[in-house]
Amino acid sequence: MKEIKMFMMDTCPHCKRALELMEEIFIEHPEYRDIPLKKIDENIEPDYAYQFDYYYVPTFYVEEAKIHEGIPSKDDIKRVFMEASA
Repeated sequence: MKEIKMFMMDTCPHCKRALELMEEIFIEHPEYRDIPLKKIDENIEPDYAYQFDYYYVPTFYVEEAKIHEGIPSKDDIKRVFMEASA
């Protein structure tokens, strides 16, 4: 399994929605809970976050590959987890 990095901001409504969608996906695919997930709040860890090439949050990386950036759908987040589990 590959690590997922989720770049987010605690105050972002799209990030909150992404977290809700992730919980729905975990119910459907409990095995995805075993995938390492690192949540990086760019307000708390700006030096780390700014090392990555993105503009909108939430942004998901699997290893070093950007898989999704911006307003998420359930399918977008499923794709992130499928990529990480491959």
